[in-house]
Amino acid sequence: MSNSDYKKDSITLTGAVGLGTGVMISAGIFALLGQVAELSGTWFPLIFIAGGIVTGFSAYSYVKMSNEYPSAGGIGMYLVKAYGKGTLTASAALLMAFSMVINQSLVARTFGTYTLQLVDGEQSNYLIPLLGVGLLTFAFLVNISGNSFIQTFTGIASLVKIAGLAVFAIAGLWVVGFTFQPAEGGANPPDPSMASYIAAVALTILSFKGFTTITNSGSEIKQPKKNVGRAITISILISLAVYLLLAWAVSSNLSLTEIIKAKDYALAEAARPAFGDAGLWFTVIIAIIATITGIIASVFAVSRMLAMLTDMKLIPHKHFGMPGRIQKHTLVYTIVAAMVLTIFFDLSRIASMGAILYLVMDMMVHWGVYKHLRNKVNANPVIVLTALVLDAIVLAAFVWVKAQSDLLVVGVSIAFMISIFAGEHFFLRNRNPDEEENAHTDH
Repeated sequence: MSNSDYKKDSITLTGAVGLGTGVMISAGIFALLGQVAELSGTWFPLIFIAGGIVTGFSAYSYVKMSNEYPSAGGIGMYLVKAYGKGTLTASAALLMAFSMVINQSLVARTFGTYTLQLVDGEQSNYLIPLLGVGLLTFAFLVNISGNSFIQTFTGIASLVKIAGLAVFAIAGLWVVGFTFQPAEGGANPPDPSMASYIAAVALTILSFKGFTTITNSGSEIKQPKKNVGRAITISILISLAVYLLLAWAVSSNLSLTEIIKAKDYALAEAARPAFGDAGLWFTVIIAIIATITGIIASVFAVSRMLAMLTDMKLIPHKHFGMPGRIQKHTLVYTIVAAMVLTIFFDLSRIASMGAILYLVMDMMVHWGVYKHLRNKVNANPVIVLTALVLDAIVLAAFVWVKAQSDLLVVGVSIAFMISIFAGEHFFLRNRNPDEEENAHTDH
């Protein structure tokens, strides 16, 4: 796929912020809030602040890179600049791509879970993935409609959902007199360890990582060297404000054990005692809007990164008889992979795998910036190293906690990463001479 396949200046600053918040304010709060509470206990709203701080340090590297190398490949191009066109670059980029696909399945299942709160049936075990697959199909249709429609749709929908969630949160706090108190423990509340508190930060980071979506549209954003960084900063701040308001609203209306019991749909459950059926409908409708925009924005970004990696001969590609450009093919692959995950994995395991893969990739980006590019992109090495250390601490704690509660998801994640690195090494080592020559041509 050539640069001409991208539409320069087709995405405004507002559109870029819409893409970023579209991914972040979706499964991040609707599906992960209960899991964060389960790991961190009654003061779980404060964990989102910790996650925002870690994300802020992390975003620094991406902003510096995007200022110097605005690209439709985003993180894929940053890794090329740091490590060259080899196994490390291809593997780390694929980790990012798969973490985004995992996030898409998380959002899809969240869509199904919240939608089914409007009805009461025993068929939800298959209806949740069925509704999720339907949402992914809709996201595919929107993504083949073009950038103008995507940014208009996600921009308007993001504004609606942010306003709606703010109304819900403020109303929920108003019901309890704006008392920012920790949630009551309830019956047999968990007793978190320090490792659990830190592990919970990993999930909040997952809820913020949608800011990376913006980097994958770098060559299409107006004035990218200025607006990519601005869009990232604005998206993180908006998301943090919304997360805090919602977390305190839920904390004020449900006990900790109630939040954990309804962890996949905690916001909907919090609406019941505060606002009754009307509040439930309002919350579910906002959740549906949020998950739809999250899917569309995420699919938009990951298909472009995969297309760039394919064009650079860093990952294998098969047309399977499909017509059209490579980007359309990677869009199909992205949707199909997300559908498979949506059908076979539950929300907790999807989130855990996504967090592990993302943090490993994030650390590789920071190391690449510090080791090879800090002078080129004018990055402060102390900030970059701080981001790297914070990621390492959070990842270690998360893996430790998950190894004790769900060793399978840790084992699968590690095996998956090993297979990616080994597969990429084999693929790049056995490229034919023509592909090798093309791979050393700048994108």
